[in-house]
Amino acid sequence: MRSLPSLQLRRLLLLRSLSTSASPSSTFNQTPIPFLPTNPTRHTPNPITTSHFLSLPRFSLTSKPFSSSSSSPTLDEPQLAQSISSHLLHQPQPECADVTKTLQSSFPNVTPTPSLVLSVLNLSAEAGRAVLGFNQWLIHNPRFDHTDETLSYFVDYFGRRKDFKATHDVILSSRDFAGPKTLAASIDRLVRAGRPAQAVSMFEKMEEEYGIKRDKAALRLVVEKLCEYGFASNAEKMVKGLVNEFFPDEYMCDLLIKGWCVDGKLDEARRLAGEMYRGGFEIGTSAFNAILDCVCKLCRKKDPFRLHSEAEQILVDMDYHGVPRNVETFNVLITNLCKIRKTNDALNLFHRMGEWGSLYQAARVGEGDEMIDRMKSAGFGEALDKKAYFGFLKILCGIERIDHALSVFKKMKQDGCEPGIKTYDLLMGKLFAHNRADRATALFNEAQKKGVPVTHKTYQVDPKYLKQPKAKKENTRETLPEKMARKRRRLKQIRLSFVKKPKKGMRRAY
Repeated sequence: MRSLPSLQLRRLLLLRSLSTSASPSSTFNQTPIPFLPTNPTRHTPNPITTSHFLSLPRFSLTSKPFSSSSSSPTLDEPQLAQSISSHLLHQPQPECADVTKTLQSSFPNVTPTPSLVLSVLNLSAEAGRAVLGFNQWLIHNPRFDHTDETLSYFVDYFGRRKDFKATHDVILSSRDFAGPKTLAASIDRLVRAGRPAQAVSMFEKMEEEYGIKRDKAALRLVVEKLCEYGFASNAEKMVKGLVNEFFPDEYMCDLLIKGWCVDGKLDEARRLAGEMYRGGFEIGTSAFNAILDCVCKLCRKKDPFRLHSEAEQILVDMDYHGVPRNVETFNVLITNLCKIRKTNDALNLFHRMGEWGSLYQAARVGEGDEMIDRMKSAGFGEALDKKAYFGFLKILCGIERIDHALSVFKKMKQDGCEPGIKTYDLLMGKLFAHNRADRATALFNEAQKKGVPVTHKTYQVDPKYLKQPKAKKENTRETLPEKMARKRRRLKQIRLSFVKKPKKGMRRAY
């Protein structure tokens, strides 16, 4: 008789669990219990009812794990990148197929993004060739499409490890997506690894093997990387070999000069600069800055006392060719002066930088005049005071442009800026040096009429502006050696006239 009440209690508990899982809001009192026996003396259980009753809780118990697994929280991108990286780093067999299968089974519903790919590669620096499996997983993922940017991430990753065989395989596996970024990453890593010949070889076969367009922009990229790390000989040989296909511009020539300077070969840089001038090119400010930095480094290494004179010669060459100085020019000078502990000279040069920051200093007087007119029309005429005009005049007189200095002096008076004694002394001294005493005397009389206290001084005329007496030509018969020398000079001029010159409309690429 003791077993019968326990069987009833069991039925009660099972029915309560069933009613609670069906409707949580309902209570036990509201649930009917149809299976309880009405007669307490008869306790014979129904086998069908018992089997049916015992099967119901099993269904409800098996449904709970399904509902809990479907509501698991999703990982954010940093956690996902860390999880993928841990799979790559702890892969027992780093074969490509095994890694791909592991990632496919572990991350079946992941949608990769470029930022996720970059994060995984940055966290997996020691994964090695297991990253090839990661790349194959991305290729087979229907939610991801490779781009030139994402492909460059893998090229840069294997380039850091100097595994260029893997780099080759990665580019071939996604050949349709390779572009300028992939090429830039490949060339950069090859050059930084000290393999300039392999970088040149990649440029020659990149269109056939990798499907990357072979144009002048790609050539400029390769030359820039080679020259940046001092492989100027490989770059110059490459440019000269492709001159019939891609004619070099001034920017490319400036890069070659910079490359020779990075390599410390000043004679080669000057040799190339001379070839550029004979070919009709112009050297830019960046090339002169590279030559100036190379000269300063060689002087610091061999004879620091010659730094001033050698640097001054480079600056004179810049003025002679009409190349303006920029911030980088003064940065090079100040840095090298500080390295030889000439701090006072560096400070003086820093305070004099404003004297050279002008279009007039670059002999671009037309643009300088337009700049003054634009400042007036834009409402900044008040900034053009006596001090500013005196700075313009000082620069123009320093580069021997006295006629333009007089035109600026005229504008100065038209704007209401009364010139002082320093302005008149500057112009009169330069006019006397140019052997133009009549114009200098007119300025002296003008200053006295305006009450400017100018005084008579003794000025020396520059010998190159003195009128030399013309020597009488004697009708002498030309000797045979002189005649042959004249013919050789003429033939040389004719031969040089066939050198290909750049077009007149070509402008600098920087």
